Amino acid sequence: MNISRFTDYSLRVLIYLAAAKETSHIITIKEVAERYQISKNHLMKVVQELSANNHINATRGKNGGIKLNTAPENINIGQLVRSIEQGSTLVECFGKDNQCVITSSCQLKRMFAQAMESFFDCLDQYTLADLIKGENKAALRQVLKIPIE
Repeated sequence: MNISRFTDYSLRVLIYLAAAKETSHIITIKEVAERYQISKNHLMKVVQELSANNHINATRGKNGGIKLNTAPENINIGQLVRSIEQGSTLVECFGKDNQCVITSSCQLKRMFAQAMESFFDCLDQYTLADLIKGENKAALRQVLKIPIE
């Protein structure tokens, strides 16, 4: 299974914010982009989407920043990935513009549908809190250079 870069970045932003939840400093998009070494412009689109879905609170301006709007234990990874990836297709026959000539007699669609369901069933078992538990949270803070107060 393959997730989009947009979904990957969405998960990374949420992981960063969850790992930094107890800190008092204001987290900016620029900070997150620098720590992950990814495009600030692309991350702005990700943050806009996460904010529109009430996962994070984004405040613009001089003292603006981003923070989690939902407790990490209430952000289900499977639901998040489904919502971001909706409309994307694994194989052509899943799409609206299916042009494949063997669709009527092919079993790939059924097989890939089952595989996708298994993929999401696995992701449904995890929340954002699971990704930052225990020693992993400290390791993430160190790798991402999140200030600890």
